[in-house]
Amino acid sequence: MNIFFVGGMGTLLLLGLPVAFTLGLLAILGMFFFNGGTFAFMQVPIISYKSLDDFSLTALPMYVLMSQVLLVSGVGKDLYEMASRWFRHFPGGLAIATLFCCTIFSAISGSSVATAVTVGSVALPEMVRRGYAKRHVLGLLAAGGTLGILIPPSIPMIIYGSITGESVGKLFIAGIIPGAILTISFMIFSAYQTRHIKDAPATWKERFESCRTAIWGLLLPVIVIGGIYTGIFTPTEAAAVGVVLAFAISALVYRNLSIENLKQIILATVKTNTMILFIIVGAMLLGFILTILRIPQTIVNIATSQDISPWIIFILINIALLILGMFLETVSILVISLPILYPIIIALGFDPIWFAIILIINMELALISPPVGLNLFVLKGLDRSNTISEIVKGVIPYAIIMVVFMVVLSFFPEIATVLIDKVD
Repeated sequence: MNIFFVGGMGTLLLLGLPVAFTLGLLAILGMFFFNGGTFAFMQVPIISYKSLDDFSLTALPMYVLMSQVLLVSGVGKDLYEMASRWFRHFPGGLAIATLFCCTIFSAISGSSVATAVTVGSVALPEMVRRGYAKRHVLGLLAAGGTLGILIPPSIPMIIYGSITGESVGKLFIAGIIPGAILTISFMIFSAYQTRHIKDAPATWKERFESCRTAIWGLLLPVIVIGGIYTGIFTPTEAAAVGVVLAFAISALVYRNLSIENLKQIILATVKTNTMILFIIVGAMLLGFILTILRIPQTIVNIATSQDISPWIIFILINIALLILGMFLETVSILVISLPILYPIIIALGFDPIWFAIILIINMELALISPPVGLNLFVLKGLDRSNTISEIVKGVIPYAIIMVVFMVVLSFFPEIATVLIDKVD
């Protein structure tokens, strides 16, 4: 049976069938052959409905909508200009500014793709014009874009919470310190790598003027995350607040919320949410038949009954996630692997919130891992002269930093969990 599902999934994906339909088709075939024939098909609409009937998923379309509104509004350009004026006089200062902008926009949008597109479209031509090696710029933009799924709010964290039942608020808070450490590590390396470049400093007047125009983009993550952290509102309520503020900023501050832009925002939001929700439904259908066949329970029993260290199993899990990341995108990996991995992690006695951060960093690696790393293709799409091999060469040092940080986080899980006792 395991060969049927694994072989079937590999074959269908290689044939080019979308992940959502691959999962759903395997689930339906599994129900037919292993769970009572056509009678089992009655479960399909029931499971599909239940998989989406989850209050925590309500935040997902709202965070996607907020991301799309900000992508159109021009917030990213003002944030980059502000960061540039404050940091460019340092050696490698524009690289620091770019990563700082990635961090702020990540905290606004929750999307790695939105971060890479928005910051990359502004930073790439500017940094190359000022003498930064293109390979270095592409590497830091690809790596900086991945921060979008670690720094809250994070769409993968919402999916993790929905599948496992863990608190999305705690997951968001757990990502703050790891996100900050990883960002600072990227900044230190990129500044060292480009230390020979130093731009003329901006005047204090120019710096404060840039803050005045970028203040709305800076306030949004403070309100959203600050509201969750202080208990003023839940993560779902925070998403609603973020959407309202994003529309207000676009309409009243930037004044570019035209009918045409609104159509673009709604269409992009519907496409993204439909893709994610279809994958979730397909994964839940497959999870149902796998559970009926007791495949996850068998894997858990094998993993926990062996006379080997839990840390060996943990390392094997990370290797498996790294391999999956080379061929699948983030949402697919989460919904396919979590129904199996989460029970193993619990049975081995690991903290599920800490493991969520480890998993998210693995997903960051997936975004920059060839052959299908999404951020690689996003940056290639910004300029036809960019090549995948050039981007990969630039991003390798940042991938090594991520792996080293995962090792550190494995030895010191308090990095991720120290703040979560503040959340009810």
